[in-house]
Amino acid sequence: MLKRSRKSLLDINLLAKSIVDDSTAEKMLDKAVDEGKNPAAVLLGRLGGLKGGKARAINLSAERRKEIAKKAAQTRWHDYRPKT
Repeated sequence: MLKRSRKSLLDINLLAKSIVDDSTAEKMLDKAVDEGKNPAAVLLGRLGGLKGGKARAINLSAERRKEIAKKAAQTRWHDYRPKT
């Protein structure tokens, strides 16, 4: 019997994620080709975008991260009013 070249995904969540990743990457590349963009450059740009937030967090000081977090929390809870 022949062995499959692709590893089987036993966890249903991993399988679902791989299906979504495959389908969104194809759509993204199809759209890029339609717009006249280089598909390889589109993938590299996405890769850089995924790394950007982590790199930014590493370069920020602890004080600046705290300021950003406070502002985000204030914005998030702006409309919250406890029931009396």
